[in-house]
This record gives sequence, structure tokens and C-alpha cells, in this order.
Amino acid sequence: MPYQLMRALICALSVLTASCTTAYYESLERQGIEKRDILTERVAEARTEQARAQAVFTAALDEFRQLVDVDSAALEQQYDDMVAALDRSTTQAEDVRKRIKRVDDVGSRLFREWQSELKLYESKELRDRSAAQLAATRRDYDRLMTAMESAADSMDPVLSIYRDQVLFLKHNLNARAISSLELERTQIETRVNTLIAQMNVAIKEADRFIETMND
Repeated sequence: MPYQLMRALICALSVLTASCTTAYYESLERQGIEKRDILTERVAEARTEQARAQAVFTAALDEFRQLVDVDSAALEQQYDDMVAALDRSTTQAEDVRKRIKRVDDVGSRLFREWQSELKLYESKELRDRSAAQLAATRRDYDRLMTAMESAADSMDPVLSIYRDQVLFLKHNLNARAISSLELERTQIETRVNTLIAQMNVAIKEADRFIETMND
């Protein structure tokens, strides 16, 4: 397919997707569901996914610990369990990023709409009050997004380490190879503990943002 045609198709699909998304939000608003409500709901969903991610990554760490400590007879089963744990962690990481993207989509739309509607006020006092509230809400939102994206970014190095270990074990499934991974345990534990701490920050920011939006 010629490059120009491919580019035109991509642009057309992008416009179509944006139009469908806009229509979706407009349909909800006709039902009395505002972007503010959707944003609050999606932040809550993202918070839940991050809490799940904490549990999934902690479980994967437990599988790795058991792999290091297991006896030779049980190595293959424990390896299979670790592969499954890696798959769950990868899927959960993808789910977290999807939720964050959904939050950002409705959040961006909400703030653009809010900003554009300031000019509709006849009363300067009410316009100024709304602008101040917009600025405060936007600061809270930016802090929330920073926390969530930072926590999401912390998943990548953990997954990278897990993938390396699983690949190494795939071709070196013996007691000597397993014992060599003992040196990696501290690094993995440190990464997971950092991830969990950053997830906690993001979850607290989500709770605070939801409380602010519900005031």
C-alpha cells in the first residue's frame, strides 16, 4: 500500500475514532451523566487496578522466592508457576495503563470544556470563581496523573527483570542455575517494594481526588 494512502487511512480512522468518542460522551450527557462523574468513576477504576497490580506483582515476587529456595525435584513445576505469574503481571500492567489512558481521555475533555465555557459567563465574579475552581481541580488532577504514571512506569523494570529471569531459567533449569539467581533476589525485592510504594502514593492521590470531586 502506498505511503500516502496508508497515511490517509490512518488519519480517517483517527477522525472516526474521535467522532465516536465524542458521540459517546454526548450520549451520556443527554442521560444526565456529566464528564465530571465519568472522570470520578474512571479514577476509582484506575485506583482499583493499581491495587490489583500490587497484589499480582507481590505474588510474582513470592513465586520467584520459592523458585530460588525450591529443591531440584520441584524445579520444573515452580518454573511453570513463575511463568504464569509473569503472564499475570504483564496482563495486569496492561490493564493499569488502559485505565490511566481512560482517565486521561475524559479528564482532558472535561478541562477543555470547562476552560472554553468560562467565556459564557456574564458575571465576572462567577467567572473568576469558576476559573479559580478549575485551576485548583486541574492542579489536583495533574498531581494524580503524575502519581499514577510514575507508578505505572515502575512496573516496566520489574517486568523486565522477571522476563530476563524466566528466559534464563528456560534454558538453564537446574539447581546450579537456580542458585545463581540468589544474587538477583535483592534487586527484585527492591524493585517490587519501590513499585508498591509508588502504587500506594497513586492510590492515595486517587482517593484524595475523588473526595475533592465529590465535595
